[in-house]
Amino acid sequence: MNTSSAAHTVVLEPNDTQRLAKLCGQFDEHLHQIEKRLNIQIRNRGNVFALYGDPDCTRASANLLRYLYEETGASQDLNPDKIHLCLQQANMESHMEPSLAEATSEAETEVTRGFSVIRTKKGNITPRGGNQLKYVQAIQTHDINFGIGPAGTGKTYLAVACAVESFLRHEIDRILLVRPAVEAGEKLGFLPGDLSQKVDPYLRPLYDALYEMMGVETVGKLIERNVIEVAPLAYMRGRTLNNAYIILDESQNTTREQMKMFLTRIGFGSTAVITGDITQIDLPRGERSGLIHCSEVLDGVDGISFTYFQSKDVVRHPLVQKIVDAYDAFETKNKTEN
Repeated sequence: MNTSSAAHTVVLEPNDTQRLAKLCGQFDEHLHQIEKRLNIQIRNRGNVFALYGDPDCTRASANLLRYLYEETGASQDLNPDKIHLCLQQANMESHMEPSLAEATSEAETEVTRGFSVIRTKKGNITPRGGNQLKYVQAIQTHDINFGIGPAGTGKTYLAVACAVESFLRHEIDRILLVRPAVEAGEKLGFLPGDLSQKVDPYLRPLYDALYEMMGVETVGKLIERNVIEVAPLAYMRGRTLNNAYIILDESQNTTREQMKMFLTRIGFGSTAVITGDITQIDLPRGERSGLIHCSEVLDGVDGISFTYFQSKDVVRHPLVQKIVDAYDAFETKNKTEN
């Protein structure tokens, strides 16, 4: 990259050595992360930063540096994960027309106004990006909610966070974790143990989120008291669930009959969140996903919300977003050719 071209200069005020150290990271790791992601170069002396590269990218980087510097003033520690999440938004806006970027920012601000941070026993959780904000707001205002999109967009994690918050506020009596026991292309054979032990491997992501938000010991006690219940989807028939928070994970692997059965279990005072990724269906060939079917049947039904996530909402490693896009492009091409 030619660093002799005109630089975009940013001066961060106030000139605070400790805040600048937080912004740059150990051995400037945060600056290197921004450079690599946006294909620019950053040089700084104190609180004066010079950015070299594509004008759109340097403009996005300048806005990002200002935002991150403000975060350090609010006693916020920065880490690679937070930098990555902020880069997701910066990278998206750098390819927008200025008016569109402003509209997006205003829309997200509008959503934020009516939104409160999710509070759990182990700390507060703040959604990232417009889709996550809309998703959480929908969960807080609707009894049945669908979160549909690729892996790594926070669908399940935020659903568990909302469930924990409702439980801690005594708005519900129990939390149910439900998942179809469909193997992802593998034959695991006979699994020993009781029902809970057989289903545990399928629900590990939900357990991990609960442990993080409530602590291992607390979750263990609540499971013993059946306040947190693990339920295979096949065992839900005939039940009516009142004053509960029900999370159906990996719902793309439900059949049409199973999905209808699950949705008709919802009782008074209950909230249901159904998450799934329609690009990762493990049902037998020829069996249509209940998630795809119900998204068509229930579209527009009052009281039911649908939030659709895209690759830009992925909050995992940057390569995950590229992988999702590559698979989508490949499958689209194959459908067109066939």
